[in-house]
Amino acid sequence: MKEDYYDILGVSKNATAAEIKKAYRKKAIQHHPDKNPGDAKAEELFKKSAEAYEVLSDADKKARYDQFGHAAFEGGAGGGGGFGGGMNMDDIFSQFGDIFGGGGFGGFGGFGGGGGQRRVKGSNLRIRVKLTLEEVANGVEKKVKVRRKKQAEGVTYKTCETCGGRGQVTKIQNTILGRMQTSAACSSCGGSGQIIDKKPNGADAQGLIVEEETVSIAIPAGVEEGMQLKVTGKGNDAPGNGVPGDLLVAIETIDHDTLKREGDNLHYDLYISLSDAVLGTSKEIDAVGGQVRIKLEPGIQSGKILRLRGKGISSINGYGSGDLLVHVNVWTPKELNKEQKEFFERMRNNDNFEPKPEKSDKSFFEKVKDMFS
Repeated sequence: MKEDYYDILGVSKNATAAEIKKAYRKKAIQHHPDKNPGDAKAEELFKKSAEAYEVLSDADKKARYDQFGHAAFEGGAGGGGGFGGGMNMDDIFSQFGDIFGGGGFGGFGGFGGGGGQRRVKGSNLRIRVKLTLEEVANGVEKKVKVRRKKQAEGVTYKTCETCGGRGQVTKIQNTILGRMQTSAACSSCGGSGQIIDKKPNGADAQGLIVEEETVSIAIPAGVEEGMQLKVTGKGNDAPGNGVPGDLLVAIETIDHDTLKREGDNLHYDLYISLSDAVLGTSKEIDAVGGQVRIKLEPGIQSGKILRLRGKGISSINGYGSGDLLVHVNVWTPKELNKEQKEFFERMRNNDNFEPKPEKSDKSFFEKVKDMFS
């Protein structure tokens, strides 16, 4: 069983965002690799704290965790609980480095884990990907062309003379409280400890060149409009062999002609004639992956909702699939010829055509209530 994120940070479930941030900073300082060199246990606690903070500092992820626990992130749903399973120190520092105020903290060096040198991270790139309902339902692999900055071939770097390759500069000031030492990222090299030595033609001042690259994006089933996925390392490269940025993928969905999505469920409006409602019939309706045939019993009422279980959208968290809800609407003709009108005049006073709702014939509000229960 994975340890509870709230227990890792030592906060209650009612903790505010500021309290969560403060608790993480305290844990990160306590277990920081620069303070505990060679201590594997401290490094593991440092990673666990970052994993917990990555979830609890995000309002959406926190809400999912509060409802489902660790199972909320077991479906491959783009984010949440990832540090403990493979993200390295550079990833943690590049994402949460500002938790320490940007320039290290205390006297523990910087973000590099040992020598004080910080590996600079490249900038992120953002793109939008449009998906059909079928792609959303089944998941899909998309190949997109991205123009990203990459380290130019033949570029070389040398040690920064300002900081001596440490990536930080230290200042000592005399105050009324005594001598105080502060550290900050080197302004000459940006904290990388290296500056450019030689660069080929076409490269910018940081030794980077823009190239087009085809990136494969694995999109899990069940994504929704507005969700953002991350492809690690496919943003812009960083100078000086730093950590590449990420490619952030915003999801857009294309409306389906007949199916409407609501959560993991799909809705379909089926219109039938008065004759079909009286006599019963079978109809083919749209569903994800093709059409399906359904049977309508004689005497079916307008407003009836038929539920086709498992014919909806797969849950992004891996909890099965939603349903396809078919809303039956009896179409009333607006114009009648003389013969048709005479027929309905005869039926007007026919006892069999008088409405006789039974208790099993639920009202519209009861049907909606049942649908969401």
